[in-house]
Amino acid sequence: MFGIISALLAASSWTYACFLWRQQTKWFSALQINIIKNIIAFVVFFPALLIFDFDSSFKAIFILLLSGIIGIALGDSFYITSLKIIGTRRTLTVEAFSPICATILGSVILQEMPSLKVSAGIFIVSISLLGVALHRTKSNQILEANISKMKGFAFAFLSVLCAVIAATLSRFVLTNSDLNPFQTTEIRLLGGIIGLFPFIERDLITSIKKLPSKNKSSLIKATFLGTNLGILFQQNVFRTLPLGLGWTLLSTSPVISLFVAKEEGEKLDWETLLLTTMTIFGIGIVLI
Repeated sequence: MFGIISALLAASSWTYACFLWRQQTKWFSALQINIIKNIIAFVVFFPALLIFDFDSSFKAIFILLLSGIIGIALGDSFYITSLKIIGTRRTLTVEAFSPICATILGSVILQEMPSLKVSAGIFIVSISLLGVALHRTKSNQILEANISKMKGFAFAFLSVLCAVIAATLSRFVLTNSDLNPFQTTEIRLLGGIIGLFPFIERDLITSIKKLPSKNKSSLIKATFLGTNLGILFQQNVFRTLPLGLGWTLLSTSPVISLFVAKEEGEKLDWETLLLTTMTIFGIGIVLI
């Protein structure tokens, strides 16, 4: 039950953080936002490293650093770029493929074969989320399938791929070492910073100083919710639940993102709500 609650909390915190991060794309590039949020999050959780035995956990550290580079440095940069192009809900709904990807990787790499019931639930969730992603939701502006939109979806798919690979590495460490979620979260954040370090620009601090106070507050709030709490909850999920099942629950973000759809100028129709209901139904099958 703790893993299930952690998954829903992670999805909620990540969804709201995505909404706040998208607002910051007016001031920063996706890469700059990723750098800022990871440095802030690393500082917040830094005490977790003070009780860490580096000598006996070298292999685990290396895998987690790699997980951070792939999932945070690359994956989050792709994700925030997608947010800027196609918006919060459409970016989140591209995660329709992530439960299936996670289930396949969990089966092949971690030997976690899901039951028939869980497989059926994961399939229903994935199809429902895909339907939401492809459905042309009514909005104040007519969406056009132009090159820019295609790039947005491409970045979203790349972010999903990076995230699932990083999740597989994280679960391997959490199930084969004594490291706790706080420690693994901090090491992954360090990996993300290492991956982003070559792209840190000298004028980044100046840009942050020029940011309005309201935006600074939103940036810190989004970082704490989406990066600190989001990854911490996520690590708890990977520690307690099989990868495929855990990722299916983490993929409830599109349902939660409906609460911010109005803020982004979207009007939801009955088809979107029906597909969302199917998503909830699929999750219900997994949990029964």
